[in-house]
Amino acid sequence: MANNPRNNANKKLKHHRNQDSDDFDGNPEAWAALDKNFKQVQSVLDRNRMLIQQVNDNHQSKNPNNMVKNVALIQELNGNISKVVSLYSDMSSNFSTSFHNNGHHKEG
Repeated sequence: MANNPRNNANKKLKHHRNQDSDDFDGNPEAWAALDKNFKQVQSVLDRNRMLIQQVNDNHQSKNPNNMVKNVALIQELNGNISKVVSLYSDMSSNFSTSFHNNGHHKEG
């Protein structure tokens, strides 16, 4: 039992994960970029929350002019969703690049 292959694999995985985390921790530029991207995403999501509330209010008003305004609001929402997807894609790519450059290409 003391030589359980599963426990050994878990120990190796944990060691590898801790080593990778330590390598990324040493890259303040990567963390700053990630933080900046998360703030951009949050800004777009906050805007979307406001747009959705406005669309709901316009819809409930049953006012024809407000219903027409919803077309533009929904178009903006759609564009913002694409923006969020793009920002997350960029974040993933940048994180992966920074992580690999700092942790996996070092010797020793």
